[in-house]
Amino acid sequence: MGNGEAVVHEYFFRRLAPPHQPADPSAPCYARPAMTAAGPRWLYLHGFASGPGSAKAVHLAAHYAARAVHLERLDVRRPSMEHLRLSAMIAHVRDGIGGPADRAVLFGSSLGGLTAARVAEQDARVCALVLLAPAFRFVERWRERLGDAGWEAWRTTGWLETKDHALGGVSRVDFGFVEDVARADGPGDGWPDVRVPTLVVHGTRDDVVSVEGSRTWAAGKRHVRLVEVDDGHELVASLDVIAREADAHLAGFLAGDPALPSA
Repeated sequence: MGNGEAVVHEYFFRRLAPPHQPADPSAPCYARPAMTAAGPRWLYLHGFASGPGSAKAVHLAAHYAARAVHLERLDVRRPSMEHLRLSAMIAHVRDGIGGPADRAVLFGSSLGGLTAARVAEQDARVCALVLLAPAFRFVERWRERLGDAGWEAWRTTGWLETKDHALGGVSRVDFGFVEDVARADGPGDGWPDVRVPTLVVHGTRDDVVSVEGSRTWAAGKRHVRLVEVDDGHELVASLDVIAREADAHLAGFLAGDPALPSA
């Protein structure tokens, strides 16, 4: 690591590392980050029945392109929308980070936010998170939303029809999806054990994923900052707020940040 890279690295973790969790020299993100000219990979994970072309993904990609940072918008419909599996989504994101020496900053919206948190829980190559209305405790919320009759109909028929925000029209997803989510999202009683600096942006008028889940998860975590906005689940009225808050959260990774000390 060159002197300039070391300065950036030290500044970022002095500014963002949780005060109760000092930098661990044995941890990959702290000791051996991929602080090359390109820095870590930045990956965006879309939500359920959404895609890489969502309004948030496009807006943030354009925002960071203007700052010479490539935010790669992953397609996390894995292996397909009909047979969606959280475990496959997690594996796809981990593959997308690259090799053992690579590092990543993850953005995740809704189900993509849950995916990002579970990847960070498992993979020390993740250095920071930006979560947008993360869909914590997914199965529990869906059972409540569908009700007993709707849940049983999904289980017995094997299929649930849902609006497809990416392709338009209606798509369907099999019951194996929630069975897989129950397994992949089981640790921690549905609350991911994330130890990296995390920004959460959540709308107080979200009627799909209640802000209460983010409040509960963020409570007592000094490395997690929750920003509540007057918006719904899609957060389309808060795109500029998201970009501004993410800029501040990830300042140590942004080239040319005026707040960075000179090398």
